[in-house]
Parts: sequence; C-alpha cells; structure tokens
Amino acid sequence: MDDAGRLRQAGLRVTAARLAILQTVGGGDHLDVEAIHRGVCDRVGQVSLQAVYDSLNALHCGGLLRRIEPAGSPTRYETRVGDNHHHLVCRNCGRVADVDCAVGHAPCLEPASDAGYLVDEADVIYWGLCPLCRAETGSAPSCSAGT
Repeated sequence: MDDAGRLRQAGLRVTAARLAILQTVGGGDHLDVEAIHRGVCDRVGQVSLQAVYDSLNALHCGGLLRRIEPAGSPTRYETRVGDNHHHLVCRNCGRVADVDCAVGHAPCLEPASDAGYLVDEADVIYWGLCPLCRAETGSAPSCSAGT
C-alpha cells in the first residue's frame, strides 16, 4: 500500500506535508525533528516547524511512525512500527541503530512483577559506543564477565 493509502487507513487526511514526512523519515535513519523539517522543506517548500510537530504527532498516534525518546537525546522517529524492536544508542555521537527483540513474543521482556498492569510492549534502549566512535577513541568493548 502506498503512503496515501496508509494515511487514509489510519484515518488521517492526505496532505503534501504528511506524505513528505513519511518519505523523509522512511529514507532517513532515526531522524530528529530538525532533520525531518529540513527534509520536508526540501520536498514541498516552506512548512512551519509547528506543522511538522503536529503532523509527527498525528502520524505517531495513527501508528504510522514510532517515536523514540532516548534520555538526554532529541526525540527521533522511524517508520518501523508494530514489531516491538529495540534500539542501540551511541553515548558519544548519538547514532541510533535497531536491534530485534531479544527473545519470545511481544513483549520480549517480562517484568518480575507487573503490579497489576497489562503489559503489551517493552521498550529497551541499549547504550554504548558505535563502531565508528570506538575506532576514533580506540575503545575496546568492556566485558566484566569472567575477569
């Protein structure tokens, strides 16, 4: 299904800005709002930053985009939705990479106690240094097991 069809199926109006956001996010790599705004403006001309924020929220609520909010890092967006995957975040440069669910069905992690909640998703963020930053700093992966 094309992007216009996906928007309609989610109950959202098809607009040039929303289509441009889906294209920009789909062609990017966990983009922040500023990068998305630049990509949308490149595709359709001037669009206000507020309009991009509003559309990102609508697309997220409609299930077409996933919002990623790593602590201390700008909010990011991606088009990979509905599969309960997780993320690796570089502490140095902020690069984000997808990592598939560790084990089992969604949620792939179960809390020791659910405190009465009906758990339907686990959001795990792994932190470390990406390969490029490791190469630049000469850092080797740390391993405390067996040392």
